[in-house]
Amino acid sequence: MAAGISLLIALLELVFVMRAILRPHRTPASRIAWVVVIAVVPVLGVLVYVLFGETNIGRDRVFRALQIREKLSQTSLPSTPTNPIEEGIPDQYANLFRMAGSVNGFPIVSGNRGTLLSDTNETINSIIADIDSATEFVHLLFYIWLVDENGTKVMDALKRASARGVICRVMVDGLGSRDLINTRHWDELRLAGVHTAVALAIGNPFLRMLFGRVDLRNHRKIVVIDHRITYCGSQNCADAEFRVKPKYAPWVDAMIRFEGPIAWQNQFLFACDWMTAVNEDLSALLMKRPPAGSGSTIAQAIGTGPTFRYAAMPEMFVSLMHAAQQELVITTPYYVPDESMQNALCAAAVRGVRTRVVFPARNDSRIVAAASESYYPELLKSGVEVYEYVGGLLHTKSLTIDGSIALIGSANLDRRSFDLNYENNVLFFDETLASELRQLQERYIAHSDPVTLEMIQEWSVAQRLWRNSVAMVGPIL
Repeated sequence: MAAGISLLIALLELVFVMRAILRPHRTPASRIAWVVVIAVVPVLGVLVYVLFGETNIGRDRVFRALQIREKLSQTSLPSTPTNPIEEGIPDQYANLFRMAGSVNGFPIVSGNRGTLLSDTNETINSIIADIDSATEFVHLLFYIWLVDENGTKVMDALKRASARGVICRVMVDGLGSRDLINTRHWDELRLAGVHTAVALAIGNPFLRMLFGRVDLRNHRKIVVIDHRITYCGSQNCADAEFRVKPKYAPWVDAMIRFEGPIAWQNQFLFACDWMTAVNEDLSALLMKRPPAGSGSTIAQAIGTGPTFRYAAMPEMFVSLMHAAQQELVITTPYYVPDESMQNALCAAAVRGVRTRVVFPARNDSRIVAAASESYYPELLKSGVEVYEYVGGLLHTKSLTIDGSIALIGSANLDRRSFDLNYENNVLFFDETLASELRQLQERYIAHSDPVTLEMIQEWSVAQRLWRNSVAMVGPIL
């Protein structure tokens, strides 16, 4: 009897080892990590693989998402892409915008005006002012929406807008905003006439696991108002004190308020998410284009996720790293790169580009922090300057190259953002706006402690063992 059970377990492990090896869109490191987990931890390893081993959002959801995106693309996207150089992009950066355009088919759009907002309350007040000035519609999508001062202030603004006839649509992630969804405030929004939706609703978590992974989330932060205003960045709809994790506060974020044609592209991403969750066709809204703007910002939106092209976001980051010629500055709270990204970052420094990366000194994820730290030695030996921000949890996800090209949005430099989450970023060319973002990054560095090789060498054997062991399973984090 015991021998039969052992044989059955061995066959089961063999089946899932083969499945892990044959699964498409998986790096060799990820295959090896899953094979080790399945083989070393009998039965439990198989269970973990079933729950978290594959990017499975559910067959019905995939079909519906692809169907909706195809419909919207046919009715609203331009038939021919734009030429980066003709739009005013310097030749040496043209391929970056071609890469960005390949993800969603979005063209490069000029005539935008961007305003950097680097304070949480300033961002919320700006969003509220735009909601109060809205005349047609307000569309909001946040991964986390808390019932705190800022969260309730935005809800009050939505109620005011709805009362004067503005159509308000609000979408939140089923896991990240569960504390809002389960309160009276969510019901009060609906009673006030605000249209609400939950992205990737969990429902019964045990039943949900039968049809797709529970931890695939909509991590986007999108605001679109009246066809012409949009916001993009790292900030959730919450106070900087972030009371669900107060010991890491304040959370330090940045958003850019764009006014101009780029709003249409974020509107497209919002419509895809909304129509996937709600039986409401927003095609007519996308038929109306925002008026040509007079601003100097040339921009392009990038939306990625499990139902978009595989590896689109890491390809974008790696392309930016390789394009840097004088300077590369990155801020991110979570750094669990794949091999190509780590190599690209190191190569930038080796070839003489001043390369700086800023992480939070205290991370809200102990495991991700350990994995990130395991990459410090190689980064430092290559000449990358590593800093740890001490003024709170640095949550801003930003990248600037040569003081003129920048990327801002919701995506972290980790496997979750690359493979599991729905993310949205904006790539832009504007020397003035990029300089402002670059100055913000400099302020982060001024409030950071530099990490040195001497500090790394003082790590104990136990500390190195912990960090490197966690990094070994980085491909499956």
